[in-house]
Amino acid sequence: MFSKACEHGIRAMIYIATQSTAGRRVKLGDIARHSGSPEAFTAKVLGALSKAGLLESLKGPAGGFGIDNAAKISLKSIVQAIDGDRLFKGCALGLLECDASKPCPMHHKFGAMRDGLNDMLESTHLEELATGLKSGASFLLR
Repeated sequence: MFSKACEHGIRAMIYIATQSTAGRRVKLGDIARHSGSPEAFTAKVLGALSKAGLLESLKGPAGGFGIDNAAKISLKSIVQAIDGDRLFKGCALGLLECDASKPCPMHHKFGAMRDGLNDMLESTHLEELATGLKSGASFLLR
């Protein structure tokens, strides 16, 4: 459903949020290790998230990545920063011209699913996911 970059970005953001709530900045290598992503790929994804203003990046010995307010970052904002609006506006079959006036065979059914997904992504915030990870109720890696 999400691109690989988006999957890794969501996992990285959840991990960074767990550390940020404890007042810690996280180095790239730690993020890659705890999110199960190659370091170079993680750097590219974190660059997009930082550019979108969802993530703070500081260089130097006391630097690293951090999140100021995980309660205000929705999953939808992370998905949009990495994958754009493709998930929310694109055709289920990848057609260039698909809308209500000229629908693809899946248009109407996919629209209902997309609306539900949009609602879930808008209402789910990073802090909630980080809390689940910290409590042991969820995990990033097996």
